[in-house]
Amino acid sequence: MDLSNLSGCRLLHGIPPKQLPTLLDTLHAFQKHYAKGQPIYHMGDMAHALCVVLSGSVTIERGDAWGNRTILDRIPPGAVFAETYACIPGTPMMVSAVAAEPSEVLFLPAERLLAPAQGAAHAVLLRNLLDVTVRKNLTLTRKIFHTSPKSLRGRLLSYLSAQAVQCGSDAFDIPFDRQQLADYLNADRSALSAELGKMQRDGLISFRKNHFVLHCSENSDIEHNTATD
Repeated sequence: MDLSNLSGCRLLHGIPPKQLPTLLDTLHAFQKHYAKGQPIYHMGDMAHALCVVLSGSVTIERGDAWGNRTILDRIPPGAVFAETYACIPGTPMMVSAVAAEPSEVLFLPAERLLAPAQGAAHAVLLRNLLDVTVRKNLTLTRKIFHTSPKSLRGRLLSYLSAQAVQCGSDAFDIPFDRQQLADYLNADRSALSAELGKMQRDGLISFRKNHFVLHCSENSDIEHNTATD
């Protein structure tokens, strides 16, 4: 098992690398490979294991009976998903997890993971699990902020502003392509692309593919543009 992408994994923070193989063996961990677009968990499944992305990336999605979908999150290498459902046995998943590209996923069976700690490394992992869960709740709160504005421009300004703060710069790359960004913001792709073009013409932003630059000069009145669009 290639554990090179786990060096920055919050779930395993503070666990010496040399202890990881023994810990994973104790937890009966296993890995699987997925092709792009292949589901890892379907909505309605019971998640019997917490998952860590070893390579590639995974999108967390919610769909309806008519085929509409909303992207809630994109999970990069080293990050965790399905932890909430894995920790509450018997609870059907309200979302799906889908490989956004060819991916490898590490599964940590919940029955072993949530058992009384078997050694110091297991105890550290359980403490880290709480930290990961709290951070995920914060991520969902951010999405609520970004999708609550009534106008599409308001949603884009909220999302792009948050990305700038997170990156510490007015120039940054976002993790979504246009369709994924539209799904994330609960918007139509054509309408989103048109609004981005208007925002660029209005001097609020400039962009190329997934690279954005915010133009927040002292003369820019973002609140006005948001309210009147």
